[in-house]
Amino acid sequence: MSNKVLLAGAAAALLSGAAQAADLPRRMEPVPPVFTPVPVFSWTGFYAGLHTDYVFTDRQRIVTRGNDVTPTDTIGNVRTLRRAPVVSSVQDGFANVGGGIGYNYQFTPGSGFVVGLQADWAWTDITKAISYLGPVQANGLQDPSGYRQSLDWLGTVVGRAGYAFDRLFVYGMGGFAYGSVDYRANFYNQANVLAYTGRYSDIETGYAYGGGIEYALPADSFFSRFNVLSLVGIQTAAVTIKAEYLHYDLGRRNVLVNNTGLVAAAGPSPRGSYTSRFETEGNLVRAGFSYKFNGL
Repeated sequence: MSNKVLLAGAAAALLSGAAQAADLPRRMEPVPPVFTPVPVFSWTGFYAGLHTDYVFTDRQRIVTRGNDVTPTDTIGNVRTLRRAPVVSSVQDGFANVGGGIGYNYQFTPGSGFVVGLQADWAWTDITKAISYLGPVQANGLQDPSGYRQSLDWLGTVVGRAGYAFDRLFVYGMGGFAYGSVDYRANFYNQANVLAYTGRYSDIETGYAYGGGIEYALPADSFFSRFNVLSLVGIQTAAVTIKAEYLHYDLGRRNVLVNNTGLVAAAGPSPRGSYTSRFETEGNLVRAGFSYKFNGL
């Protein structure tokens, strides 16, 4: 009898423990946290922006030679310095405004090599006026000369290649350059009457090379708030700021400085001609910003 009671008690205890276990919450494996990777920045894409430049020259010269011996010895006038053989035409100034567009391709997002093509334009508007007085002649008078050289605007189409350290891009560039130039030479007689004059005004072409550094700011930066292109549905992936150095060379141009044919108030009428060779070569330091686009 006692054995039956013990067995019954043990069975009741087991049933009670099982019922209590059923009421306990079920154990589950912990859910791993969801990891959202940070997007890797890429320089690939189109861009457009604005910039301002400081333009300066250091090697520009105007070289003049005479073309005749008789009846006016223009060759001798240059040799005796009545007309200047060489004058320096150093210019400098801040460009008012400029802009550019381009496309970059980055081989590996994050850090990696980047190549691209860029076209830009700058209103340089730099002018240099030069005056020259020849040596005093036997009659106590001198021969004045005047030159004027200007570069109204400058454009370039250059390739860019460099390395991106995530949002920092260091690059070199080189390619085609073109600009609007104006060259003038006016030679006066001793009575200050214009005796010889020449002018050339057109677009000259050449080459440009340099380098720069560019940094991509987040898309919610101060500059991106003023993106007027967003009004037509163009979204920006980033805003970049840059600093560049560029050397340009638009070559040399010979300008015929011909006689005016006017009868001088004093002295013989001018005859013959001169040739003045102008050269346009200089440097610019640029600062600007661009919008990088990610599509429409």
